[in-house]
Amino acid sequence: MKTDPETFILANTGILAPPHVPEIALHLASEAHDLWLKTEEELEEIGLPPPFWAFAWAGGQGLARYILDHPEVVRGHDVIDFATGSGLVGIAAEKSGAASVLAADIDPWAETAVRLNAKLNGANIAFTGRDIVGEVKPGAVLLAGDVFYDKAFADVLVPWFSEIVVHGGTVLVGDPGRAYCPRDLMQPLATYEVPVTRALEDSEVKRTTVWRFGGLTDA
Repeated sequence: MKTDPETFILANTGILAPPHVPEIALHLASEAHDLWLKTEEELEEIGLPPPFWAFAWAGGQGLARYILDHPEVVRGHDVIDFATGSGLVGIAAEKSGAASVLAADIDPWAETAVRLNAKLNGANIAFTGRDIVGEVKPGAVLLAGDVFYDKAFADVLVPWFSEIVVHGGTVLVGDPGRAYCPRDLMQPLATYEVPVTRALEDSEVKRTTVWRFGGLTDA
C-alpha cells in the first residue's frame, strides 16, 4: 500500500454515529473531510480503492437497526458480515449477542476500518480479506447489506445464498431498492426510512427493506 491505512483513516474521517443506528459510533467521512472530495484519480494516486468503508450505506444501516431491535436473530449464532465495509452490521451483531462475528471484505482497507470501529465500540470481531463467496458454514447467520448493486455480482450471490439456506443457515439482506435485488426469492421482515447523504444516494432518505433470503418464517 502506498499509504498507511490507519494513519489515513484517522486523518480523513471523524467519529460519527449513523443516523439510523445512533448506538454505534464509526470512523466516517463527511462533507467536512477531504476524503469526500477526492476524485477517483486522486484515490488511485494514493493507492486507495473506492472507500466504501468510510460511509454508512442505507442497506447496512437498515440491517444493523433490525439486528439491534431483534437480537434473537443472531444471539448465540456464528455470524458472517459479508462485504462488511465499515463493520457496522458486524458490530450490531456482536452487541446483540452473536457467539462470534467474522467480517469479510476483499478491500484490504476495510480490515483497518473494521478494527478501528470495533475498538471504538468495544466489540470483538474477526476479519478476513478472502473472497468467501461459495463457502458454506452450516447454521451460521450471514448478513449482507447493499450487495445487489451489480447484475454479475447478484448472479453469483443468489445460488450461494440458496446453498447457505439449504444447509440450515440464515441469510438476511439489507437493501434500499437496488436494481438487482431478487425480491421474489425473499421475505420482507422490516422496512425503514433511512436518512442518507444526497451526494451518495441522490436522495436524503432511502426506503430500506430487510429481507430474509428464501422466504422462510421470521426467526
